[in-house]
Amino acid sequence: MNDKQRRQELADFLRTRRMRLSPEQVGLNNGGRRRTPGLRREEVALRANVGVAWYTLLEQGRAIHPSREVLQNIADALLLTSAERQYLFSLADQSPHIDTHISDEQVSPALRRVLDGLHPFPAYIVGRRWDYLAWNMAAEQVFLLFRSVPPYEHNVVWHLFVDPMRQQIYKNPSWEQVAQKVLAEFRTNSVHYADEEWFGGLIADLQRVSPEFRAWWPRHDVRGISEMRKEIVHPLVGDLVFEHTTLQVPAMPELKLMVYTPLSEMGTQEKLQRLLDQSVMNAV
Repeated sequence: MNDKQRRQELADFLRTRRMRLSPEQVGLNNGGRRRTPGLRREEVALRANVGVAWYTLLEQGRAIHPSREVLQNIADALLLTSAERQYLFSLADQSPHIDTHISDEQVSPALRRVLDGLHPFPAYIVGRRWDYLAWNMAAEQVFLLFRSVPPYEHNVVWHLFVDPMRQQIYKNPSWEQVAQKVLAEFRTNSVHYADEEWFGGLIADLQRVSPEFRAWWPRHDVRGISEMRKEIVHPLVGDLVFEHTTLQVPAMPELKLMVYTPLSEMGTQEKLQRLLDQSVMNAV
């Protein structure tokens, strides 16, 4: 889709979203019979806190480049759903809007069944704060997720830099390589919530307790999430080799499903089964 087509798609989308709304839906007085359905352009512009002439040009497909803040205002004015907001931002050639309401971050029963169904492959779900939100028994045993490290008991980055046991299990790549990769991925995501209070607190605490984090964070390394091979040294069963894949949850794009497929090398599958059998026996 070229730039002209994208602008026209954006214009058509805004117009159709505007026309589907009634004045009553947004708290306005109908004011009698209207010649056309939906809200007027001036009503949307007023609700979005933008100029009527500017909004008219946007709906006409002109070369207008709204900011993220303005797009958010327009999305609010048009009562767009989460999927519609994502679509709006994509049409405007902006990075997708990320909903920052942490209370909405839920792992559905269906996703939990997916985690359980992946057993004996270790798998877990990470949220927008990079907290472990849910995991299966295999992930708990392989990655020691039963270990709590206050005050960020379930945060991936905190565990990686603060928990000595977590630092000891990585073999190839080494812990330093894994930590720098995770930190660069976390930094890439952080652009969406760098102004939030919890984020500032986490960064300050990591800089206080971890010399490595303190040295690497100012580098501003960024990278996308990619597949990779991981070798770990488990304290109970020894060397394990996995292929790591990250999947996004379409219904909640801030959630990431991490799956570790055991490879045949070093007797990984047999060792993994032995580890899981031991955990079941210990639980009885």
